[in-house]
Amino acid sequence: MKKSTFMELGLSEHVLNAIQKLGYKEPSDIQEQIIPMILNHQDVIGQAQTGTGKTLAYAASILSLLKKEAKKVTTIVLVPTRELAMQVSDEFDALNSSHYFKILPVYGGSSSTTQVNALRKRVDIVVGTPGRVMDLMRRGALKIDALDYFILDEADEMLNMGFSSDIEEIFKKTNKEKQVLLFSATMPKEILKLAQKYMKKDYEHVIIKSKTKTSSFLKQYYYLVNDKMRKEVLCRIIDAKNLNSAIIFCQTKKEVDNLYTELTKRNYSVEAMHGDIQQSARIETLDRFKKGMFQYLIATDVAARGIHVDNISCVINYNIPQDIESYIHRVGRTGRAKNDGLAITLITPRQEHFIRDVEKKAKCIVEKQEIPEQTEIFESQYQNILSQVEKIMEDKTYEDYSFYADEINRFETNVGRICAGTYPFAVGNQKTFYDNQPFIDWQELNRIDLADTGITALISTRSRMLISII
Repeated sequence: MKKSTFMELGLSEHVLNAIQKLGYKEPSDIQEQIIPMILNHQDVIGQAQTGTGKTLAYAASILSLLKKEAKKVTTIVLVPTRELAMQVSDEFDALNSSHYFKILPVYGGSSSTTQVNALRKRVDIVVGTPGRVMDLMRRGALKIDALDYFILDEADEMLNMGFSSDIEEIFKKTNKEKQVLLFSATMPKEILKLAQKYMKKDYEHVIIKSKTKTSSFLKQYYYLVNDKMRKEVLCRIIDAKNLNSAIIFCQTKKEVDNLYTELTKRNYSVEAMHGDIQQSARIETLDRFKKGMFQYLIATDVAARGIHVDNISCVINYNIPQDIESYIHRVGRTGRAKNDGLAITLITPRQEHFIRDVEKKAKCIVEKQEIPEQTEIFESQYQNILSQVEKIMEDKTYEDYSFYADEINRFETNVGRICAGTYPFAVGNQKTFYDNQPFIDWQELNRIDLADTGITALISTRSRMLISII
């Protein structure tokens, strides 16, 4: 069946222009199905995982429907977290190419006075967390009794976080003559009750089943580790694959902090994000990550919920998540919009069954890989440096620095030796670091299951080094 184009879906010209500038070529499954429904003023439940393009679907539709002469808040979007409020607001802004419509994100941890002052002026769309929306309603700053559109995004997460009573209270304050859109990855009974109570009886329920699968543009690998060597293995993988950016998921806040400390000591470009870090700092960290000001973001699932960053090259599961749905949710942050992505998972031998379950449910292949050795890491980084030099030569960006060559000539040696002398500056102290690390024979380790053995001494089958695991 031939896929529709964005133009065929009925979106407005100014939204289509914005979509083209953003580089989207064709609509995703959920966009193709629900955009015509929204434009036709139908109430819709969209059941889909993160990364399916649901935000663009409803944002593009609402911006196409809004009338310029409206002098009120026409649209409320409720989201579970502050980070998601900012990201959804950014999505609206990106599609609002005419800059005519005013979008205001509202959430805790930011100045309510600033938000109240903004609402006194013209605001068309409010994107916010239930708590802050309730607060602004109580102050009389936010009027929601004449809405045209009311949207709940990640409704299941809002219920899980205890916002059920707030959502009910907000619904009760809204007018009946509005269009309701509800999006959720899962469909618990509480959400169906909300739909039956507050949505039109003929609402559409669209289920995107394909997101139980991972993206076909996503390569997935796993590595067998023991807990003692987990940090070492992570560093080797990062170095061997020359990852430009990655989100590294940990299970606990303490683990995030410990890993951040360790990677910082080893001069990796990292930042941490979890619930105990001040909201303003988390927002700043996410903004810096989006701008490429550091390479690796270490986060818990809760802190990273709703993160939307373009061109993430890799997601790393430092620990396996609690369930397969969480795995799919994590790795869905890479390999989006038909871009290549990479997902890496570190597991102990006894956890290998989790990978088999992922493959079965997500209908994908997660390939086992061997831990990179020193030689592989150095060769990879050497080739990376060569490719960068080659690009510099092709672009002729070296010409601005040609005068340095005269200074280098005083060393009275050949170019090859000069390049060799600069290599340690390019790779930092990694050779010294890896020289001090034990060789790991992971086939042998898998056989005796070091991860669960207690006090063990293993002589590598390649007779490279004695490993003591205490």
